[in-house]
Amino acid sequence: MQQVEYLTVKGYGEKEIVIRKSRFIAQVERARNEEEAKAFIQDIKKKHWNATHNCTAYVIGEGNGIQKSSDDGEPGGTAGIPMLEVLRKRQIRDAVVVVTRYFGGIKLGAGGLIRAYGRAAAEGLEAAGVVRRALMRTMTAGFDYTWLGKIENELAGMPYTAKETRYTDKVEMDILVPVGGEDGFAGWLTGLTNGQVEIKAGETGYMETNI
Repeated sequence: MQQVEYLTVKGYGEKEIVIRKSRFIAQVERARNEEEAKAFIQDIKKKHWNATHNCTAYVIGEGNGIQKSSDDGEPGGTAGIPMLEVLRKRQIRDAVVVVTRYFGGIKLGAGGLIRAYGRAAAEGLEAAGVVRRALMRTMTAGFDYTWLGKIENELAGMPYTAKETRYTDKVEMDILVPVGGEDGFAGWLTGLTNGQVEIKAGETGYMETNI
């Protein structure tokens, strides 16, 4: 069963920070599956082939079923896990983060590395942008023109989104309704129009909104 709602990244994002002369470059991308995450990681490693480290973390799938990270040569637990924790705490899935480090000659210590990689991952997410994906069903409502103004006005205060309107001998409006709320929507619209509406349930799909 598809998850009704979850957070992910909007798309590619990149942010560089410098900590005690070391360059940390966070690169973030959406990944629909583990293969896409691994391909992104390989692309970054090729791009930054001469970097000291390319540390990684990703969360993929329903219920965050796939969670993996790599320290890529940094002391165990100081890079990949802190990056993964950023994704977990922000409840972001279907996303991959690679933090590339070019060593600047000054050691940071375990605590310093944990803070640096965590900060880089968080700033990378900010650069990428976070969106909420909500599973919606298209409900098609057919009604007389006399109801159009009232329905449009009332829709503004409801958790429904008008997608498309067709004008023929009557009005046909496609309205996006959160999955699980179809019966409530039908009851609301039927009451609003005194039963003078035909409602058909259509396909489902995800709608994205920035947060």
